[in-house]
Amino acid sequence: MQRRRSMRIRDLGWLALAAGALAVSLWYSNHTGASRRREADAAGPRIRRISYPQAAAPSLDGAVGWINSGPIDLASLKGKIVLLDFWTYCCINCHHILPDLEKLEKKYKNELVVIGVHSGKFDAERNTENIRRKVAEYRIKHPVANDAEMVIWERFDVHSWPTRVLIDPDGKVIAFGRDNQGNFVTSIGGEGRYEFFDMVIGKVAEQFRKAGKLNEKPLTFPTEESQYANKPLLFPGKVLADAKSNRLFISDTGHNRIVQTDLDGKNPVVIGDGGQGCVDGGFAKARFNRQQGMCLEGDVLYVADTENHAIRAIDLKAKTVATVVGDGRQADRDPTEPFEGPGKTSSISSPWDVIQLAGSRTIYIAMAGTHQIFAYDPESGVVRWFAGSAFENILDGAPAEARFAQPSGLATDGENLYIADSEVSGVRVITGIPAGQPEVGRVVGKGLFDFGDRDGAGPEQVRLQHCLGLTYGDGKLYIADTYNNKIKLCDPKTAAVSTFIGTTESGDADAPPKLHEPGGVSYAAGKLYVADTDNHKIRVVDVATRAVRTLEIPDLTPPAAPAP
Repeated sequence: MQRRRSMRIRDLGWLALAAGALAVSLWYSNHTGASRRREADAAGPRIRRISYPQAAAPSLDGAVGWINSGPIDLASLKGKIVLLDFWTYCCINCHHILPDLEKLEKKYKNELVVIGVHSGKFDAERNTENIRRKVAEYRIKHPVANDAEMVIWERFDVHSWPTRVLIDPDGKVIAFGRDNQGNFVTSIGGEGRYEFFDMVIGKVAEQFRKAGKLNEKPLTFPTEESQYANKPLLFPGKVLADAKSNRLFISDTGHNRIVQTDLDGKNPVVIGDGGQGCVDGGFAKARFNRQQGMCLEGDVLYVADTENHAIRAIDLKAKTVATVVGDGRQADRDPTEPFEGPGKTSSISSPWDVIQLAGSRTIYIAMAGTHQIFAYDPESGVVRWFAGSAFENILDGAPAEARFAQPSGLATDGENLYIADSEVSGVRVITGIPAGQPEVGRVVGKGLFDFGDRDGAGPEQVRLQHCLGLTYGDGKLYIADTYNNKIKLCDPKTAAVSTFIGTTESGDADAPPKLHEPGGVSYAAGKLYVADTDNHKIRVVDVATRAVRTLEIPDLTPPAAPAP
């Protein structure tokens, strides 16, 4: 698939390639023509490629900005093993390999330098300041180059997100073998491969150490995230307002905690100690990991604990947190096979939001990591596949054939389930759920590379840009049109969409309202509560007047540095 994100690759060909690398040797290439890599899968949209002359030696020339470091010349890293990670910050598959990169950085801290090459898909992702915030939010500690014009991507002949390239201490691109056509394989796409890269890096380090050519003096870089330590809220991803109980729940994503207040921001209660982890127990000791969406059932708050690949249940009366879905690891089974199993011992992949429909206890889960919708039954404790073939795209129809693309937000009018389908910049709908005859359709959205900022009616006219959040109120849908820095208003009956608040230009203001990549929105009693993610704030919008104010939470402080 050209210039798109790879699905998780499971074919045995890579295992054979790894075995060959071990049995024979690592190939090193002075090859200056266009290197090729095996495709992750066969299908997908093709995008115009940018012409750029092939360099005789690896180079990062062409970056328009750098984060966590100044510009880096690869020649200056001679003696180091260099791992290039080609990514884009919208990409859930790119998120999934960040823990692997961190493990490699720690294991080979003296031998390895990881450099992220951010080659953005969406317009918003080509802005260095936007990337800077995401590098901080995702806690990336290595240097990141903004390859806004895709010239580095083209130079290394990359085809999909994520893709990794290794460079040896002599400054040569490592080839891992040859493909079926006899071409050198010089990059690896898709998720996983930690064991493979661990093996290769270890072998290269050993070889160059013996030759006296390995520089084992560790390099350190100033990290972008350090400047955000004093913020009471940090990259809040989602928000949930409940008029009946006068409660507001904020997913304080950057601080790995949930904050509960009343609808005026008073009397804050903090759930979680701020440390990164998956720890059950009382509010003061519980831990989350970049959690996102929430839904409320009485005095139990369910949380999509995204980076823990888990669903957590918070008992607001007992003041305890328990894991109800997830076994502590990301699911690696074939997602195209319908799954059902006990929640506590089943692995899932990057849940981004949760919701209930009226009259049912079922918790529906936006499973961003596998491009599907799952369902969890709190009574039986069973989690199961509900809709989505696991092939990433937009396709309506029966649940088994339908395609989603990183579903990230959920809303309901009581009967229908609406989905913010972020990678196709669309709003999907599942009808017929109460009758037991679910059918997947769409309100707006056309394709993986059909995005923009255009109001109108229906899939042919409307363009959004990586929408992450939805809420329903008074017969209307409100869309967190994240990369357009707007909240959009949608009539689900006519599919008419218009700008409600915000401008395409990011900003931080109540009047006139300016937002910066809002990720969540919730409706209660004539007001919208907006998680203004990159501004680290919650905005409150009066629906009738469209007046905006920033929610003040005067008694909220950032978490203390957690114990390791």
